[in-house]
Amino acid sequence: MDLSVIWPYLVNIALAIITLVVGLAVIKMITKFVGKQIERSKLDNSLKPFLKSLTSAILKILLVLSVVSILGADMTSFVAVLAAASFAVGLAFQGSLSNFAGGILLLSLRPFRVGDYIEGNGYSGTVEAIQILYTELVTPDNKVIFVPNGNLSNSGIVNYSAKDQRRVDFKFGVGYETDTQHVLRTLHQIVENHPSTLDDPEPFVRLSAHGDSAVEYTVRVWVNAEDFWDVHFDILEQVKTRFDQEKISIPYPQMDVHVNQ
Repeated sequence: MDLSVIWPYLVNIALAIITLVVGLAVIKMITKFVGKQIERSKLDNSLKPFLKSLTSAILKILLVLSVVSILGADMTSFVAVLAAASFAVGLAFQGSLSNFAGGILLLSLRPFRVGDYIEGNGYSGTVEAIQILYTELVTPDNKVIFVPNGNLSNSGIVNYSAKDQRRVDFKFGVGYETDTQHVLRTLHQIVENHPSTLDDPEPFVRLSAHGDSAVEYTVRVWVNAEDFWDVHFDILEQVKTRFDQEKISIPYPQMDVHVNQ
C-alpha cells in the first residue's frame, strides 16, 4: 500500500485525536474558570449551576464540530446529517428534551430558588441546585433526590419558603364535661406566652366541632417561617403538660352501647 496515499488521512486522524484530547483539557480549564466567575458574580444562585452545565455542553459540541472538520468531513453535509440525527435522537430522548425545557421554565418563572424548601412531584426537600436536566433536593435526613425538571415543571409545586410568615394549625380534643371557657383561656395563655408566636395576625382559638368522643378546639397561630417546626412541637408538648395540670381531660375514642333486654 502506497504510504503517500494514506499519509494525509493519518495526519488528519492524529490531529483530530490531539485536538480532542487538548480540547477536553482546555474545556475543563475554561469551565473551571467560568464556574469561578459565575460563583463570584451577583447572579441568582438558581442560575449558577445551570449556566455552568450549559457552558460545558456548548463547548463540547463546538469541540466535536472542530474534530469532524479536521477529519475532512463536508460541514454542509455533516450539518444536514447532524440535523437528521438530532431529530431522531430528539424522538428517542423526548424525556431529556422535556427536562431541558422544564429547566428553562423553572429558571424563567422561578417558582422557587436555591435554598427554598419545596414539595413537588411527590418529593420534598431543600433545593440544592437546578441543573440542565434535574433539580437536586436535599431531604431533612440528608438524602439527595434528583427530580427531572420536566416532571417538576408540570406538577404542582408547594414552596414553603416563599413567604416570611407561616400559620401553624392545631386541633385538640377535650372531654365534654370540661368547662369550655376554661379550655379557651388555657389555650390562649399557651400560644400567647410562646416567644415565637406573632401577635399580628393575632392567634385564633375557638371551639370548632362536637365530635363523637370529644369537643374539638382549633388553634391557629402565625410564626416566622424559620420557627414553624419549633412552635409546632413546643405547643403540642405544652398543651399536654398544661391540660394535665389544669385537669382538662383528653378522652380516648369511645362508643356507648345500650342493650335493651
